[in-house]
Amino acid sequence: MNTALPRDPTLLVARVLLASLFVLMGWGKLTGFTATVGYMANTGAPLPALSAIIAVITELGIGIALLAGFLTTPLSVILAIYTIATAFIGHHYWTFSGMARYDMWIHFYKNFSIAGGLLALAATGAGRFSLDAYRR
Repeated sequence: MNTALPRDPTLLVARVLLASLFVLMGWGKLTGFTATVGYMANTGAPLPALSAIIAVITELGIGIALLAGFLTTPLSVILAIYTIATAFIGHHYWTFSGMARYDMWIHFYKNFSIAGGLLALAATGAGRFSLDAYRR
């Protein structure tokens, strides 16, 4: 008995779920840009205004591209690297104590899990329901 999920619909759902986080967060950073720059400064991100611009472009731009299944493999790899980098920049749990440390620890490792999903998507490709498939 074959209990595997159907490949293409599952890849579509995976893309939607992974991309939704980045699109929502990128949109929030764009619409609250001043607060985003302040947050970047608070976390110690280098050049907070430039870091905020990079975050918006990366999260919103690549998030939308992944949602559409456009250049899925290379953009998934880029977003996985970005997600790991932001774990170190924005979730430095080792500087906190108590419950705040635990909260940051969860976010830090959640970023690694998300990066794993992005790398799996990079390995499989976007599937049939994507702009990548349409372009072929």
